[in-house]
Amino acid sequence: MRPGADFFAAIVGGEDPARVSEAADLAANLLVRGARGTDDPEVAERVLHLAETEGIETIAEVWAGSPADSLAGCLWRLFVVRSWVYADPVAVAREFDAGRRTAQVAQVVAGVAEPPGPEELKTMVDEVLRGIAGSDFADVLFRTAAFARVVATGRARLDDATEADVQRMLVLAEQLEAAGHQELAHGLA
Repeated sequence: MRPGADFFAAIVGGEDPARVSEAADLAANLLVRGARGTDDPEVAERVLHLAETEGIETIAEVWAGSPADSLAGCLWRLFVVRSWVYADPVAVAREFDAGRRTAQVAQVVAGVAEPPGPEELKTMVDEVLRGIAGSDFADVLFRTAAFARVVATGRARLDDATEADVQRMLVLAEQLEAAGHQELAHGLA
């Protein structure tokens, strides 16, 4: 150990959590606020497919620890929803279909085509996430929240879902909806 100012320089360890958080916030801010300034449809497509083409998984891992009321936390939730829909579109369509009759207003806000099959859900989630670059970010959050609310309602109606499964999806819906209101009020940071 070195005395004085060199004491901290001698400590070997992982990345400074404050710097990791700062990098996550900066990347999220550039992605959401920077992308919105363009009318180029290619930018929207690149944002949509970042997970597949740009290795966003690494950034998403950093975003995973971000609070739900931050840009980074919202982006992590949005990319997780897209990954989940693409990983198991048949099960997601089944849960959405089970909830759409009870959560009719949320179904309309989510904007899924009729009938809500696996391909329709993929199309909807892609359309919503394109909005990160091309439209109002609050709209992206509200539509994804509505989608999660319909799925939570569907899970509650199905026999094979646990209370924890329903609750997890409901919490996601509430977090995204609250973030949407925060974005409208004064913008997420």
